[in-house]
Amino acid sequence: MPNRRPLQAAVGLSPERLTDLVDAALDGRGPALLPVASEVPRPHLRVLLETMRPASVRTPDGVTPLSDGLAVADDTALVIATSGSTGRPKGVELGTAALLAAARASVARIGALPDQPWLCVLPTAHVSGLQVLLRARVLGAPVLHRPFDPAAVMAEAAEHRPHVSLVPTQLRRLLAAGADLSLFRTVLLGGAAAGEDLLRAARQAGARVVTTYGMSETCGGCVYDGLPLDGAAVEVDSEGRIWLSGPMLCDGYRLRPDLTAHHLVERDGRRWLRTGDLGVLEEGRLRVRGRMDDVINTGGHKVVAAEVAALLNRMDAVAEAVVVGRPDPEWGQRVSAVVVPADPAAPPTLEQVRDWVGAHLPRYAAPRELDLRAELPLLASGKPDLRRLGQA
Repeated sequence: MPNRRPLQAAVGLSPERLTDLVDAALDGRGPALLPVASEVPRPHLRVLLETMRPASVRTPDGVTPLSDGLAVADDTALVIATSGSTGRPKGVELGTAALLAAARASVARIGALPDQPWLCVLPTAHVSGLQVLLRARVLGAPVLHRPFDPAAVMAEAAEHRPHVSLVPTQLRRLLAAGADLSLFRTVLLGGAAAGEDLLRAARQAGARVVTTYGMSETCGGCVYDGLPLDGAAVEVDSEGRIWLSGPMLCDGYRLRPDLTAHHLVERDGRRWLRTGDLGVLEEGRLRVRGRMDDVINTGGHKVVAAEVAALLNRMDAVAEAVVVGRPDPEWGQRVSAVVVPADPAAPPTLEQVRDWVGAHLPRYAAPRELDLRAELPLLASGKPDLRRLGQA
């Protein structure tokens, strides 16, 4: 049967308006949605629309039909744009059943109840923010929308005692502000690896932290504290690649049957997602090592950037750190540490950074460059902009 449902790009809408449109997409009253943040540059928006081929664009000013739109499958509710290693957008097609399965499994795992509100500080153009809306929807719970600001977020927490989803950078900034994290019922922490020191500090500040792992292709987090949600499954193959399965898997990639065939594989009667992440299973729990395309090849040695960053974030002199591979004429790539010092007047030195990493990992993993910053550049999702930092 041919695809018949129109796809509408929703650009720059308020979270409240987008919530109404998501509800209509889920129950079939409205078109499938391609959420787009208001801050997307116009050249990128043009490429996105050319690639995704929606039938119309909705902005705060109204709806504009497009002449070259292509329909989606009838059960597709959302298309989430993500960037591949080339930066060219990919559209992840998510069905209503998958989205609701993910939300129901999430609230069941943490024990959320209908009278407990959710605070959404993540962008609703991304699956992480959308899942906050969906968790509240399946419970019939209220949602509070606020831009991320430590003082404003904690004022909401004090008044409403909500559940909240954060990325590690946001959690670090709340800790730096001296926040009482016991005011949140649950802190779902995802989007990037969280070091043990960050988790320990958050729990000492009163947080009930649950780490989450997932992606747009799994409707957000589907592995909590290393264990798959009910109905989900996780495997790690001989290369160290993580595979995921469950009712929350996407249907495929928008207008990219090649990507769909590569990443979605049926095995023993079950659909599996071939991720781009490295991991290990330790006593049945998944530990994510980092992304395969973030592995730095330096002098013939392979370094997992996220593992080095996790070590740096444990240093007392470091407030925030990421690690990237930058082009190097001698080494191919050099391991570069981008660090926000805990005390700008007493930043760590390159020698201290190298000695710290070298005490825990092979010496070739120690950074050869230290880039000190007042703050890390962030994407709209709240994650560090690794692509930009890798080109610096």
